[in-house]
Amino acid sequence: MRDSKQFALATVSIGSLALGHAVLTWPTSAVLALFGGGAVVAFVAEAAVVHLGWLEHHIGPKLAGVPLYVLFGWTGVVYVAVRTVLLVTSGWPAVIAATGLATTYDLLTDHRGVEEGYWTYTDDLPGPRYRAVPWWNFAGWLLISTTTAGLALSVL
Repeated sequence: MRDSKQFALATVSIGSLALGHAVLTWPTSAVLALFGGGAVVAFVAEAAVVHLGWLEHHIGPKLAGVPLYVLFGWTGVVYVAVRTVLLVTSGWPAVIAATGLATTYDLLTDHRGVEEGYWTYTDDLPGPRYRAVPWWNFAGWLLISTTTAGLALSVL
């Protein structure tokens, strides 16, 4: 596991910067919806796949098998995606575009976490994998990103 503490610190830092930007530029209700609601949604989903034995994280500290740094990563990525798409569209088209952008980010990066040993997919579910990452991970990003972006945009 290469530089796991640096990876977790970088993830927390990026998520914290995103949160700080949101606090300075968004209404409190939107910040709470995206970062609070989004963290809850991501935690529940991540805990479910850990509990099912499909995913194992190798960096702590953890709560119910979910490393706390992950929540910063989820919400930070979705926030950046939402703010980016709000430059060109709004409403539900923005939710859909942000979902696509956040999921594409995961498609391009998740395999690195596997290669570096930060997490391991331990499922034996049938279906395609992309660079050792199972299809259901990307489906999860679609669902969680849609929910998180929708929470924020519903109060903007």
